[in-house]
Amino acid sequence: MDGFYMDIDALRSFLAFVETGSFTRAAKQINRTQSAFSAQMRKLEAELSVSLFEKEGRNLILSEAGLALRSHAEQLVSLHNQALKQVKRYENKRPLRLGCPEDYNDNILPNVISVLKHAEPTYSIHVFSEPSISLRKKLDEGKLDAAIVTRAPDSEEGYWLASDKGVWISHAEFDLDNSQPLPLALFQTDCKYHAAAIDGLTKRGTPYQLLACCNTASAQRAIVRSGMAVGAMGRLSVPHDLKILNNMPPLPAVDIVLVTGIEPHPILDKECLTQLLGIDTKPAPTAPNAEDLALTLG
Repeated sequence: MDGFYMDIDALRSFLAFVETGSFTRAAKQINRTQSAFSAQMRKLEAELSVSLFEKEGRNLILSEAGLALRSHAEQLVSLHNQALKQVKRYENKRPLRLGCPEDYNDNILPNVISVLKHAEPTYSIHVFSEPSISLRKKLDEGKLDAAIVTRAPDSEEGYWLASDKGVWISHAEFDLDNSQPLPLALFQTDCKYHAAAIDGLTKRGTPYQLLACCNTASAQRAIVRSGMAVGAMGRLSVPHDLKILNNMPPLPAVDIVLVTGIEPHPILDKECLTQLLGIDTKPAPTAPNAEDLALTLG
């Protein structure tokens, strides 16, 4: 019996006999002629070198070997069906290409991923962390299926996920030196907080030096964390070890939304998008002297 395997189709046919007790009825159940069914059972017996059936009066019943095969056949067919069902779930499924600015990775992205995973656990999600302006370009080019971005206050773009407000941040022990220009570490010029920070300091007459212009939140936070500069970013993106500065020029509030691409991805159906609108987004922990921003986040 070296190299022998039992054909799963033959086992299904064998179980049809177990259920019906008749070659004729079993053949009808699996959509075969009685002669084809009989030939299949003879082949199975030949492969196993045993008799699976025996006569009892005018009827056929399972032999001792047939009874032994029955429980194994049921288990094998069940396992085969389960395997097919699991694998079939991946049929014709393409990954969801999701863009997310790095500053939303900690507090917005996990909530969105959680909803997507619940909607369809078998989908793979490929995440691309880039600034909103780059993500919009990739959406337009068909290189992304969806992206988490900030939108203009007067825009109805996308599906609302959360609201955020800009704040000034610094190292916990950073001291403002009014005798020197204020060193700044900001996002790139297309960021709303960049323009608002520069405009606010200019209107106050506060001298400043743009020490660094960053395209990632981690770069900006690293520079601020070193104590070399202060920064401006969304409240949701502030880590617990940085201080929020009071008495600084106000920064704008923004809406964070999910924007879908040109060709809708199957996972982003109406039900899934409705769930995304209700995600609960919590702000990051802050230092004890942080101002209360009273955010409403769903």
